[in-house]
Amino acid sequence: MRFMTSILILCCTASSSMAGKEYHPTVDPANFQATIDNLYYPLLPGTVFKYTEKSGKNVAEDEVTVTHDTKVIMGVTCVVVHDVLRIKGVIKEDTFDWYAQDKDGNVWYFGEDTKEFHGSKVSTEGSWEAGVGRNQPGIIMPAKSAPDEPYRQEYGPGHAEDMGQIMALNESVTVPAGTYKDCMRTKEWSLLEAGTDKKWYAKGVGCVKEAAANGDVTELISVTKEQ
Repeated sequence: MRFMTSILILCCTASSSMAGKEYHPTVDPANFQATIDNLYYPLLPGTVFKYTEKSGKNVAEDEVTVTHDTKVIMGVTCVVVHDVLRIKGVIKEDTFDWYAQDKDGNVWYFGEDTKEFHGSKVSTEGSWEAGVGRNQPGIIMPAKSAPDEPYRQEYGPGHAEDMGQIMALNESVTVPAGTYKDCMRTKEWSLLEAGTDKKWYAKGVGCVKEAAANGDVTELISVTKEQ
């Protein structure tokens, strides 16, 4: 893999041996660019993705907006993505995610500010920021689009230890937004939980479908870009 991704893989070639191990990727702000244009994970400000998430008989609506806002983390200017999950119009999760792309084309994940609503109670347990405490950024999408070794997507010891691995290319997926014949399929999982998820990413679009280990299915309904 390319420079920044290889750092991750050197640290964690076998997922079974990664849990609990310290992880400190090299983050050089000079090695990052202003735009996120990775072929399988483009984040153009003004783009809005709409998904449906089916869990048994329950259906949730997920709206993901690439904002024009930025946040500087570890010296890197990150794009702010706003993700809102609703069930029957009621907000259940409200999250701001932070992403940046290095000059090799790897898309990094620098953390999230998330709120989960359970009636009158609000949980921020899933929130974390790279560089705070032991939290470190990971790569959400590698520059090299080919099956390869696992990579860390995020690292917050004990609460955010997600992994990813590219499994196949050129798969066809049909979702409400259309049929995509150029998809990359990944396997994604947490070192803190059992089970793996499958995700499909289309060229020039991003994630179009997710099949979770628990049977939940998320599909792209529409994607609109700012004119």
